[in-house]
Amino acid sequence: MVSRGRYRRLTVLSVFLIIISLGLLAFPSRHRQVPAVSLLKERYPLLWKHVHTFEGHGGVWYIPTEWVQSGSSPRTILDAVQLAIEATNSSDADHYTMSHSQIPLVVHQTWGHRRIDTWSEDLRQSTERWLQFAVEGGMAYFLWEDEGMAEFMDHFAPEFQEQYSSLASMVEKTDVFRILVAKCVGGIYGDLDAEPLKSPADWIASEDVSPWTDPETGAVYNSTKPVRGIFGIEADCPPDEDTCWRMGYPYPVQLTQWAFASAREHPLLLRYLDNLSHQLQSIAHHYGGNLQTQAAHTELQTLDPLTLTGPEAVTLAAQQWLKASAGLRWNALTGLQDGGRAKLVDDVLILPITGFSPGRGRYGNMGSKPITDPSARVHHYGQGSWKKFQLLVELRKFCRTVFGLC
Repeated sequence: MVSRGRYRRLTVLSVFLIIISLGLLAFPSRHRQVPAVSLLKERYPLLWKHVHTFEGHGGVWYIPTEWVQSGSSPRTILDAVQLAIEATNSSDADHYTMSHSQIPLVVHQTWGHRRIDTWSEDLRQSTERWLQFAVEGGMAYFLWEDEGMAEFMDHFAPEFQEQYSSLASMVEKTDVFRILVAKCVGGIYGDLDAEPLKSPADWIASEDVSPWTDPETGAVYNSTKPVRGIFGIEADCPPDEDTCWRMGYPYPVQLTQWAFASAREHPLLLRYLDNLSHQLQSIAHHYGGNLQTQAAHTELQTLDPLTLTGPEAVTLAAQQWLKASAGLRWNALTGLQDGGRAKLVDDVLILPITGFSPGRGRYGNMGSKPITDPSARVHHYGQGSWKKFQLLVELRKFCRTVFGLC
């Protein structure tokens, strides 16, 4: 047991270190440097052409000319996405999908506006790379702005509109939107600060879909189905230790959703939406079935976005669906014993931590290899623009991570 005196000293030390960290964050960094607008066109020609100077309603889009009939000229992002759906639903759909899969080569991202002169350097670099793969590799690309997201909800998911509008923060709405756009349109989602290291067209190799065995149960997973979903591990911790708790993860093996890919109408996405709907209905029940009351809004504000709509919600949905469809023992997905290999379960490919989270430092590495590793698909800069700093919360995190307390 820790004495009161030692606990007090550890608390003071934690506060001191947090204050020092905040001071370091106050200094200018390359993320805040804004080059002259005249240089943006030269440094980021695709971003300048297809985003900054693009004129279109609801967001930005790029569709390869071979995907659409001559004369088609969408005026809104909904018109454009309908063209992409038609192309990837056509008899030639195999030409517009990722290898070994039924996932359309359609990239989705979200941001509030297209003024790239106000973006950080990381965001510009990342989005330029997405556009490069789209333009050179014959993929469609969509950058959804807030207005386009709202119109998407009206058109594609009107039955979910009330629950969507009740969510307390824009980050939660964006979390849900990425699931809905993958469900309704299909394709690849990537946060703006998640830079692709290789084209999504090459994300799946033949060895990724080869059979594998759960070393604990002996169960063999040898699905021959085409891949219809791709998710990557964000946290990979020993299940019999407190590592995941110290690092703030509720699951020893937890998925991320800063990048993923899916075919339309995948049951895993439907499970996510069902889980969320049930949670919101339960809250609404407290207030006469009305989520729009101030009391309901106050309760919703107390919920953690990571748990309600973020990676924890995605992990729960995946765990439930893969258990039901393939009998998966969830912790069998760990890459700590096999060097980090991809694992196909039913029609969902689970990438090791290096897939979407390469280049992690020594602390919290969890088997993450460098961004130059062949298995690395996406490098996440983790700018976390949605996060709100709360001293008490950060103090508790530091105390738990370093000292195993709090």
